Amino acid sequence: MKNLIFTLLVILSFALIQGCDKEPERMEDFLAEFATVIKQGDSYRFELDNGKILNPVEVKDFSGSNGDRVIIYWTPVSGDTVKIKRILPIFSGGVLTEGFPERYINDPLKIISVWVEGEYLNLILEIEYNTTPHSVALFKDTSAPGTDLYLAHSINNDKPGYPQVMYASFNLDILRGQNGASVPFRLFINTNKGLRQFNFTLIGTS
Repeated sequence: MKNLIFTLLVILSFALIQGCDKEPERMEDFLAEFATVIKQGDSYRFELDNGKILNPVEVKDFSGSNGDRVIIYWTPVSGDTVKIKRILPIFSGGVLTEGFPERYINDPLKIISVWVEGEYLNLILEIEYNTTPHSVALFKDTSAPGTDLYLAHSINNDKPGYPQVMYASFNLDILRGQNGASVPFRLFINTNKGLRQFNFTLIGTS
């Protein structure tokens, strides 16, 4: 399953050990996944792209809105109840059906991972960042006979800097017709090694 799931096992060792030898202490295993925020009043839940809803024991230092896309770092407690370690907001958007190719900017970047799950196209990218935020967007080529999507990336005149990871998530629901059938599509991304093509299918709901 092309899902962002990292199982991280962190071992803490002590530089100074006095007396008898001690076993290293191990932190809890945890997972990291893309998710959608469900906000009800002042409480939060998180829906994973596979449809599973996580109910956190508590949420600290987070003030997201309903529908936001995030990466959550969590540890299972019991059933769908989880302990949240960290919440990282990420860029999110939809498919733009106007503006291609006149608004399409394809400054190259590096692809770390790209996958489709549920309603979303998810990307982990590497950009060369200095001080000016970069922009990304997802355009549909409406003149193409099939469904062709182009990831736009603009450095916004940012000066050369250092590699930085960028996360993005795009809702693809607009690609479906009224019958909810599956939609195969091509995704084009300009990379440091040239234009790359990915073939995906948005699974239908019917």
